[in-house]
Amino acid sequence: MIEAQYFSAAGAKRSAAFELPTEFFDGTVNEPVLHQAVKVYLNNQRQGTAKTKTRSFVSGGNQKPWKQKGTGRARQGSTRAPHWRGGGVVFGPIPRDYRTDIPRKVKQLARKSALNARAREGSLHVVERFAFRRPKTAQLAGLLASLGLDGRKVLLLTAAANEALYLSGRNIPTVDVMPYPEASAYDILWAEAVVVEEGALTGVLPEPLADEPEEAVIPKAPKRSAVKAAKLALKRSGGKSATKAKAAKKSTAKAAKKSAGKPAKGKAKPKPKKKGDK
Repeated sequence: MIEAQYFSAAGAKRSAAFELPTEFFDGTVNEPVLHQAVKVYLNNQRQGTAKTKTRSFVSGGNQKPWKQKGTGRARQGSTRAPHWRGGGVVFGPIPRDYRTDIPRKVKQLARKSALNARAREGSLHVVERFAFRRPKTAQLAGLLASLGLDGRKVLLLTAAANEALYLSGRNIPTVDVMPYPEASAYDILWAEAVVVEEGALTGVLPEPLADEPEEAVIPKAPKRSAVKAAKLALKRSGGKSATKAKAAKKSTAKAAKKSAGKPAKGKAKPKPKKKGDK
């Protein structure tokens, strides 16, 4: 039976080791299958867009450089032949598909062999759970430091999709995070150490984390003090009263002008004088 180091969610090492399930960890490592799985994985990552030009794609060379006979030189048909400078390339790469298939059971055996290889080396660690309520790279860096994996290439395998852990680990170039069933043989061999969540091996998913109490909301201080706000209000009110007083003065002046031009009420209008009247 193979055992692995067992750690708490905070990174504290447990006194007892974790017994890995014998169904998947029997200690056998099939190296030829591992080689085949890694080769297929790398082949499937190739884009296959490399291309060189043959003599039919190179511009120029549409006529013989010199006549066939009588020059004393070797006969030539085109300056774009492969043995000429600037000519075409012989048997160069052309766009192609490098995809390679592998049987499903061979892929599973390679993945099992990779896990056994890391377990036999003592590079497989089991953690109770990844307790991440929100993305926090510093928390993940502290966890890896407590596990003694700081600065090493680490693969974190979760029991279920954990977005907070994924977002916390993507800022660290030497850390890769993925669910346990999605890890391939290449991913496991790429990492120098593998950290597996306990629920991924036992099949029991961890319970969701309890919600933290809401933090008390501290009211923000106003941008202006009360004194400045009061002064500003007084200025605004004073300006309005001044404009009102000016408007009242203008209205009274207009009324006085109108009243001066008109006769007072109750008095008869003076009759116009005729010629000859004294």
